[in-house]
Amino acid sequence: MSTTSANHNLHSKLSAAGLLITLGIIYGDIGTSPLYVMKAILGMNFAINKDLVLGGVSLVFWTLTLQTTLKYVIITLSADNNGEGGIFALYALVKRTKIKWLIIPAIIGGSALLADGIITPPISVSSAVEGIRTFYPDLNTVPIVIGILVILFTIQQFGTKLVGKFFAPVMLVWFLMLGVIGIIQIAGNLEVLKAINPYYAYHLLMADQGINPEGFFVLGFVFLCTTGAEALYSDMGHCGRKNIRISWIFVKVMLILNYFGQAAYLISHEGVSLQSLGGSNANPFYLSMASWFQPIGIVIATLAAVIASQALISGSFTLINEAMRLNFWPKVKIKYPTELKGQLYIPSINWLLLLGCIGIVLHFEESSNMEHAYGLAIILCMIMTTVLLNFFLIMKRVSLFIIIPLIAIYLIIEFSFLYANITKFADGGYVTLIIAIALISIMTTWYLAKQISKNYTKFVKIEDYKKVLAELSVDLSIPKYATHLVYMTNASRTDEIEEKVMYSILQKRPKRADIYWFVHVNILNEPYNREYKVTEIIKDDLFRIDFNLGFREATKINLMFKEVLIDMVNKGEVDVTSRYESLSKNNIIGDFKFVLSEKFLSNDSDLLWHEKIIMNTYFLIKKFSLSEERGFGLDSSSVKIEKFPMVLHPPEKIGLVRIK
Repeated sequence: MSTTSANHNLHSKLSAAGLLITLGIIYGDIGTSPLYVMKAILGMNFAINKDLVLGGVSLVFWTLTLQTTLKYVIITLSADNNGEGGIFALYALVKRTKIKWLIIPAIIGGSALLADGIITPPISVSSAVEGIRTFYPDLNTVPIVIGILVILFTIQQFGTKLVGKFFAPVMLVWFLMLGVIGIIQIAGNLEVLKAINPYYAYHLLMADQGINPEGFFVLGFVFLCTTGAEALYSDMGHCGRKNIRISWIFVKVMLILNYFGQAAYLISHEGVSLQSLGGSNANPFYLSMASWFQPIGIVIATLAAVIASQALISGSFTLINEAMRLNFWPKVKIKYPTELKGQLYIPSINWLLLLGCIGIVLHFEESSNMEHAYGLAIILCMIMTTVLLNFFLIMKRVSLFIIIPLIAIYLIIEFSFLYANITKFADGGYVTLIIAIALISIMTTWYLAKQISKNYTKFVKIEDYKKVLAELSVDLSIPKYATHLVYMTNASRTDEIEEKVMYSILQKRPKRADIYWFVHVNILNEPYNREYKVTEIIKDDLFRIDFNLGFREATKINLMFKEVLIDMVNKGEVDVTSRYESLSKNNIIGDFKFVLSEKFLSNDSDLLWHEKIIMNTYFLIKKFSLSEERGFGLDSSSVKIEKFPMVLHPPEKIGLVRIK
């Protein structure tokens, strides 16, 4: 079965097991939002106001309905790239329109999602662990939170196959707990159901400062209830569209019940502040539980928060892997801890995320402080997804009478959220924005440098070199360099090759080989694909292999090349035995030598000021990235690295004067 049809089956397949797994993988972030949303809306020191509570929970209800359900679960999940979701998968889909500037929303969105991800584990784990202060008010939870995060990031290297089986049942218990607690509180105060009426949301936003000291800016805290929607879209490939859409009905009902339950509890205590109800660490989530159940609730909440963090970490690995394949990120080491498709581990990103999370915990200390920093970057990602979604709908030939009002409505909603979140900048939002800007800078620099390099790479016709290559292969006056000489090439046309490759073979040091191989890796716009094509250019002397790989596939060229050779030998297309007489008699396979070129910026380059900044930054970042040989998965013992100067804008004429 082909990969594409397998992914379509994934999207059409609906099962009880699939629904359960979806609960464990997809809803960690959005599912733990009841831990902090109502607390953030209310504030610690203000007296509980009925209009504020009803307006706040009404805004939460309509945000989950319009933003999460309609935009993401119904519309955006339809924009799958052969079964995969996420902003980079969406970009890979819409870049077929050949509109070049779409790279901008893709890079901004991807960077923002990654940046806001650094604050998700700390805020989720902190909110859950702080429940212990109900019993020990003076307890410093910072070391506990850091300890949990260290354990969580350390186990990533072993894969999450075993832990994953534990996720789904825990999240099922978590959501059922949310629903039951909510029902108990709602039963005692049915008046709270009035909040389903959007009038209460409108009344809160448009009312004077008497109801809500934050005014319109309460949207900045309401937005926290939907921050996991983008991650939900990113994880589509793991579970399938149908499983997400059906399981979301259950998840949304449980979330709404809990939010309304917290609101019912708060209305019954109108006139007093949260602080007076439960001290300096009061949280309506825990206060709405029966006192005997609170210790159990804290344990389940902490487990759910850890699962939410796990989903985010795995999502970050996937995001960076896609960015590398799309030439947005320098090559870094990737490990595959289990046989599960799509599961990977990136050590450098793992430890950078851990350092970022620890830094966030030490900087903000309390989850209530983190709430001010949370959400500012993710709303940028959502706006960028809306922009790309617009072009996806155009590509699908959806009527403009549907596209224009739909996209306009979501841009109004999301820019309202952005405006409301702007106030968070000074209170900590600058942290995630600085991280996002740093990530945008790296992605932009890497992409532009690759484009500059591509523009100044000179290609020549192989046809012009066929005769000399055929003669070189049998020229015994030149010492044999290797039986099989392999060059990696970026030439997309099979009849072309980089000029530097021919320079390496013929001039740098003439390299005689029995068979020359040109290997090209083509990263496709679809996620999973493993196809190759062989072109015989000179019979028994020169072959070209084109690997067509999905942007989520591992580029293990060493293993892939061997697999292709075995297939070619079995079909009688090539003889790979050594041409040395003694070795040939004993059927010994010939030696293979891979030649890779390592570029450096030539002093002869005459760069424009912005090119100088881009290329110098590119080569600086390159020092910390994975080498070409490790990036292609080659055996270093069979690799030769040749340094080539990259000459950009060479001066046409120096103007030397000859003297007698």
